[in-house]
Amino acid sequence: MNASAPQINPADSLSEEHKAASHLIELLKREQTELVAAKIDGLIDLSEKKSSAVSQMMQLANTRHRKLASAGFASSEKGMQDWMKSSAAKPDVKKLWAELIAYARSAKELNRINGILITKHMMRNQTALNVLNVNVPGGNFYGPDGQSTGKTVSRNLVIG
Repeated sequence: MNASAPQINPADSLSEEHKAASHLIELLKREQTELVAAKIDGLIDLSEKKSSAVSQMMQLANTRHRKLASAGFASSEKGMQDWMKSSAAKPDVKKLWAELIAYARSAKELNRINGILITKHMMRNQTALNVLNVNVPGGNFYGPDGQSTGKTVSRNLVIG
């Protein structure tokens, strides 16, 4: 290896990954607060922000994986662990990595709980819709256009 060639360092963007993961955790916690309070209106904005954070994290992880592969390690978290062991990574890098792994676990759990909360909201909404869509003889109360669709009984006058 050429002594003047730059060393491949898969940990170059680890602090950026750490910040992105921390931001995602904050978003997931805000989402959970909104779900518990049934403030559904704010969820669309949070969803977009979560998607952006996840996308950024994926890009950073892909870059790290490419660097790992270039350094001769597996393009995975296991490869990162192996790289740190073989390169005698600095304590601050090991700390960032450990925190990043902890963030990933925390994000997974928050996401699981938020999914349960979303499912409960959906079930409650479906139950309410089912009550509104009861099978009434003569059809539904309202059609898709908002107009009444119930059949009316007409009485014809017979003049004789």
